[in-house]
Amino acid sequence: MQFGGEMYRLGELIKQLRKEHKLSQQALAQQYGMSRATISGIENDTVSEIGIRKVEAILNGFGYELTAVPRSRQRPTLDNLKERGFHD
Repeated sequence: MQFGGEMYRLGELIKQLRKEHKLSQQALAQQYGMSRATISGIENDTVSEIGIRKVEAILNGFGYELTAVPRSRQRPTLDNLKERGFHD
């Protein structure tokens, strides 16, 4: 996930956006009917399960949308790397 040219995980992005909007975890939690501990768990990737609709609501509130993109192919094998001249 990219934000401002840097790679972010979802929780890191939400934390960055929250801070840019000068919101506390408590304020963000109240806005979306969650606990502060849930927001903390999302930001620190420690919450065991979180509904996708909750995460989507937070992102939408910051002007972002949640999308899915296909993963890149599997990691290359040593043979693939050799074929591409990786070690040349």
